[in-house]
Amino acid sequence: MAVPRAASDARLIDSRTAAWRLLVVVLLVTLGNSAMYVVSVVLPAVQAEFGIGRAGASLPYTLMMVCLGIGGLWTGLWADRWGIARVLWLGSTAVGTGYVLAALSGSVWMFGLAHGLLGLLGGAATFAPLMADTGLWWHRRRGIAMAICASGNYIAGTLWPPLAQWGITHHGWRPTYVVLGLVCGTGMALLALAMRRPPPALSAHPASQGAATTRVTPWPPERPFGLAPAQAQWLLCVAGVACCVAMSMPQVHIVAYCTDLGYGAARGAEMLSLMLASGIVSRLVSGWICDHIGGIRTLLLGSALQGVALLMFLPADGLVPLYVVSALFGLFQGGIVPSYAIIVREHFAPREAGARTGAVIMATLLGMALGGWMSGWVFDLTGSYRAAFLNGIGWNLLNLAIASWLLWRTRGPGLRLAALR
Repeated sequence: MAVPRAASDARLIDSRTAAWRLLVVVLLVTLGNSAMYVVSVVLPAVQAEFGIGRAGASLPYTLMMVCLGIGGLWTGLWADRWGIARVLWLGSTAVGTGYVLAALSGSVWMFGLAHGLLGLLGGAATFAPLMADTGLWWHRRRGIAMAICASGNYIAGTLWPPLAQWGITHHGWRPTYVVLGLVCGTGMALLALAMRRPPPALSAHPASQGAATTRVTPWPPERPFGLAPAQAQWLLCVAGVACCVAMSMPQVHIVAYCTDLGYGAARGAEMLSLMLASGIVSRLVSGWICDHIGGIRTLLLGSALQGVALLMFLPADGLVPLYVVSALFGLFQGGIVPSYAIIVREHFAPREAGARTGAVIMATLLGMALGGWMSGWVFDLTGSYRAAFLNGIGWNLLNLAIASWLLWRTRGPGLRLAALR
């Protein structure tokens, strides 16, 4: 007797098939997001070759992150219409082409446009669409599964900077970019073959497969945090920009900072790799924490700890202290961005989760873009990264204020009413 489609789909959720698919997803994110971290390593070489300031050398990163945020909206829509595999094949072509065009560029503007392509269709194909796809394959363990998916981004940050720095040192940045394009583009295209199976139907998510703990929210989905949905959305977007302006300062400029201090770009690349390796642990732990205390509390915790780490960078100018603070920064901030997806899931109507999550993630990427450029601009104005760290701390305080207010809203009269029902 034939097994009904819904029943067959239900068996795939939280299954071994879902686990193997999650492994492929992590590899795709690792390859597709490589340029986000390689561009930080190549920054000193590009600045020297094109004879530009630190802010100008930071513009390719800024353009790539802006395009990554915008592209996430497009690639997510295309994945819904055409399937994730086709979007990944498009992304693999963009990654390979983008790296090669960057290697052939004769000016910083051409270099920047190539990185725009890397973000718009390359990295974007392996960020928001894969987060959404992962959510359709997991239910009971969706929080940790999405954290594992997001960790691929930091695996990329751990793997690629030292490899890129070795290539730049021994062969130059242009040949290194060509090799990266061939490896990452081809790898993505091959892995996309394993992503052709459509995810289980949404109707296959029975209530009996609900989360291990059901959290009571004080407000109905039509009034997230007791606000109009548009108001709550804008607050989360502003919070996303603020936290990531602060987050981007060490991530984008740690290599240049170490170069200025006389330790060399190789030490800076190692610190960036250590920072992002620590971020992998942070994202996994934060996924577990989210399942126990909720997204908004996890965001507040991560933001507070990120502010502490930024403060610790101010007196740290020795080699060993910089390694230690870089590791702590990664441990403290890695779970911030994934917590936004959990917040949307907890407080907004489920039918709007995809679009609203994409919007908030885009805001975080715009914050990374703004922060990467702004830190270079502040450095050019002051000749020191101290002011750039202070600027990041100020933005982090804005994020803390918004998260604290939203948490306070969840503890209002609506919570007591919900508990009485």
